[in-house]
Formats: sequence, structure tokens, C-alpha cells
Amino acid sequence: MLNHSSAFKLSDDDALILDSIEKWLERDVQPHVLKFDHADEYPHEIVEQMKELGLFGATIPAEYGGLGLSATTYARVIERISTTWMALSGIINSHLIMAACVARSGTEEQRQTFLPRFATGEIRGGLALTEPDAGTDLQSIRTRAVKNGDHYIVNGTKTWITNGIEGTCFALLVKTDIDANPRHKGMSMFIAEKGEGFTVSRKLEKLGYKSIDSAELIFDNYRIPADRLIGLEEGHGLQAALGGLELGRINVAARGCGLAQAALQDSVKYAQMRKTFGKPIGEHQAIQLKLGEMATRLQAARLLTYDAARAYDTGERCDMEAGMAKYFASEAAVSNSLEAMRIHGGYGYSKEFHIERYYRDSPLMCIGEGTNEIQRIIIAKQLIERSPV
Repeated sequence: MLNHSSAFKLSDDDALILDSIEKWLERDVQPHVLKFDHADEYPHEIVEQMKELGLFGATIPAEYGGLGLSATTYARVIERISTTWMALSGIINSHLIMAACVARSGTEEQRQTFLPRFATGEIRGGLALTEPDAGTDLQSIRTRAVKNGDHYIVNGTKTWITNGIEGTCFALLVKTDIDANPRHKGMSMFIAEKGEGFTVSRKLEKLGYKSIDSAELIFDNYRIPADRLIGLEEGHGLQAALGGLELGRINVAARGCGLAQAALQDSVKYAQMRKTFGKPIGEHQAIQLKLGEMATRLQAARLLTYDAARAYDTGERCDMEAGMAKYFASEAAVSNSLEAMRIHGGYGYSKEFHIERYYRDSPLMCIGEGTNEIQRIIIAKQLIERSPV
């Protein structure tokens, strides 16, 4: 099977972390995936194991109690987890985007207060951006926060929020000035912990991405202390969100690689076991063409993903690179999952195998963290901006 270790060397410490995760996935996760997925049951015990492994602090700096992994190593971790069960990576992704917002845009007091508790998983949560009428166009959000003494009063609704039920804290994007021009100047972000006025209205049922809670959140005169405003200055919420989404898109790209890898490795194995017309189907040219395309697609997605992670690690602006990786890797997951289903025939359609799960899980990657249509627009705009005439 494809191996990228020669191109992307790990430090000894990072190699040990990846090895621990590999053993954990094989021992404690792989045998239980289908049970949880089919029941759409939240894997509480597995999440506790993720806390013990330090995964909730994966990219949080070591000085605040995290593992301090580079984006490149983090992408490797997410790819490996997603090869076994993509849904688990979403629990960490949304949580670590919240942490990245605090780490990059928060005050030092906010970092010291929250990051160590995020790192241990004592506080788990995510990113509360999307609303019923505002997804791709975040500047159209309607959730408002109005200053009232040393607090803000928040009213509004957020939807499709990962970790919405099981999480307890969210990076909450709101409007603090509805008349601001440009609109993003009126947007702010808060560290919002659940409490009076902050409720979960319902769990959202999904085609795939099972066992992980996606929910609608309601804010009804929710009072939040003014010192929870990230950066303690209004008007910088959209920048904080977009900065966190760079890491989120690298995560989604790595998830796409993991799903594409899982579909490929299951197909290569099956092609050698299943026989038709007196020989393994892997010896038929039609199947070989599919496998060749799947392997090449995976490797291209992987190279784009690690290129984006490298740019993130060096502090470069990487919205174009992250957009390319997210777009291509997610489409690779969709294509590979469909080809895997065709290679497996009727077994690919059976719930006794993982193939149909890959097929259900992969479309989410084309939608989450900004649709692939938006990614292509971001790529084009950056091409023009970086290549002035």
C-alpha cells in the first residue's frame, strides 16, 4: 500500500505518538466501528481514550499543556484515524479550531485560562458559525450580542454544530454591530460555555458521519461575560474564524485522504480474493484501471494536503493551499468510495462491510469547512492576487 514516510519524515517523538494511535485504533476502535455507526451511538468510551492519548490537545502548544504537534504531523494523525473511522476526527477537528481561535486571536489571560482545559479534554466543544440562513456567507449571520454592562446578551440560532450536544464550550461568531460597513467589521467571536439561555434544540439526523453529534443551538437572552470576547476587541470575529478554518480545511483534506486510503486498501485486498472467470478480479484489466486511478488520486491528494500543512507550519498565508487540498482530497474520497463499491459489487452495498460507510461519509468532506465550489473561488482569487499584471 502507498507509503508517504519517505517524503514526510517524522521526528522520533511524533513517530511514537503515531505508533500509539495506530495500536489504539487497531485494538480499541476498529472492532467497534460498525456497531456505533449503525446505531448512530456516541462513542463515550472511545472519546475518553482520546482524552488519555492527548488528542484534544494535539495542536495546542506544549506550554499550555497540549502535544504541540505541527500541522504536518497532525494531518498524519487525522489521516490515520480517518482510515479507520472518519467520524472520530470530527470530534477533534471542531474542538481544535476553537482552540486555534483562542491561541491565535485571544489574550494571554484567555489562553492560560482555556487552552490547558481544552488540551486535557476537560472542556470539549467546537465552532459555532453556521446558521439556518447563513452557511457559506458568514457575513449574513443574524445571531446578535448586545453589550450590557460587563456582559453581552446573545440571541440567535446556530445549526449543524459538531459536538453541539456532547460539547460544553464553543467559539461563537456573532454580530456586535449590525450597521457596520463593511459587514465583517461588525462581527465578533466569544468563548461561550453552556449555561442559562444556551440550549440544544435538537440533534440533526445525517446520511453519514454517524455517532458524532451535529446539533442546533439556541441562544435566548444568553448572558456572557465581556471578558469572553476573544481578543477583548469587537470587530475581529470573522478573521479569527477564517484563521481557524485554515487548520480545519487541512483536517478535512487529511480526512479525505484517510477515506480514499481505506477505500483503496479494501479494494486491493478484495481484488485479490474475489475470483471471476477462473482468476482473481485484480487480474482483469477493468479492475486494474480502477485501482490505478484510485492510487494515483490518493497520492495526489496526500501531496496537496502535506503541502498545505507545511505552509501552515511556516506561518505563510495558506488559504489557497488549504483550499486546493480540501477540494481535491474530498473529491478523491468520494470517487474512491464509489469505485470501491463497484469493485466489491453486491458486497459493497452491504452493511456487513465498511464500503457503504465510506460512500455515506465521504460527501460530507465536499460540504464541510466551506463547500468545494467556494474552495475553487478562493483558489482563483488567490491566483489573481498573487500574480498581479
